[in-house]
Amino acid sequence: MTPKVSIIMGSTSDLPVMEKAMKWLNDQQIPFEVNALSAHRTPDAVEEFAKNAKQRGVMVIIAGAGMAAALPGVIAASTPLPVIGVPIKGGILDGLDAVFSIMQMPPGIPVATVGVNAAQNAAILAAQMIALADSEVAGKIEQWKKGLGEKIEKANRDLAAISEYEYKC
Repeated sequence: MTPKVSIIMGSTSDLPVMEKAMKWLNDQQIPFEVNALSAHRTPDAVEEFAKNAKQRGVMVIIAGAGMAAALPGVIAASTPLPVIGVPIKGGILDGLDAVFSIMQMPPGIPVATVGVNAAQNAAILAAQMIALADSEVAGKIEQWKKGLGEKIEKANRDLAAISEYEYKC
């Protein structure tokens, strides 16, 4: 099986956040791979990974990073593939430093950025990018989003059934 999405994190301490992307992709049966690569500690490995990702069949890269958050930008500089950055909470600015680092890329090196610790949203965005050319993935996203609406409809039925409050209309 060839991965369509590559999930990269600066270290395994980021795994609890990045697992949300892994779980969503797995639930949707979208093949992915996962690696720990550090822009600061293994820069040569990061560059090699980024340069070879497309020829290995990867279509989108999700890169999680905290504090200085260089990883998504370094990857984006070495690949033509879309890169989605996941700022990871930590450091003295509690994730805001990572948000700014990932968002403020120079012209020509775009990195899509989701919210702090929002790895699931990164997985959904990656799938939406893939869905532009893959009708099977597009169908999975449509079904998943339909399920979101059904959950809210059920929640409203449950709320309507609450009868213990005297002044609830």
